[in-house]
Amino acid sequence: MLRILSILFIFQYLLLAKPDIIDNSFITKFEYGLMLYQNPRGIGCNKCHGDDAKGSFIALYKDHKDNIHKVTAPDITNISKEKFYEVLQSTKSNSLIMPTYFLTNDELDSIYFFIKNVGKQ
Repeated sequence: MLRILSILFIFQYLLLAKPDIIDNSFITKFEYGLMLYQNPRGIGCNKCHGDDAKGSFIALYKDHKDNIHKVTAPDITNISKEKFYEVLQSTKSNSLIMPTYFLTNDELDSIYFFIKNVGKQ
């Protein structure tokens, strides 16, 4: 009898609990964002921006005048959400290096959430 009452109490609690208290997700938004950051249907963001999204060195190249240029990816931890969406939803970014991704708004939100919370976990 006590077991049945305990089960009923837990069931009632779950029914009355606020949805934001219970997370029924298989993975968290941070974990999903990390997964997409590492493999967003193409080259992972981490390959250029680093595992911590703080940017990194990509390559050196010589131009036709033998000048050496350094290609780096910027730190994106402080990018605004508007700019983040603008860059990732454009068909060709201004940098001419950034690949084009075809991501849903939910996927963009998750990647942005990861970027804003990386290092805080």
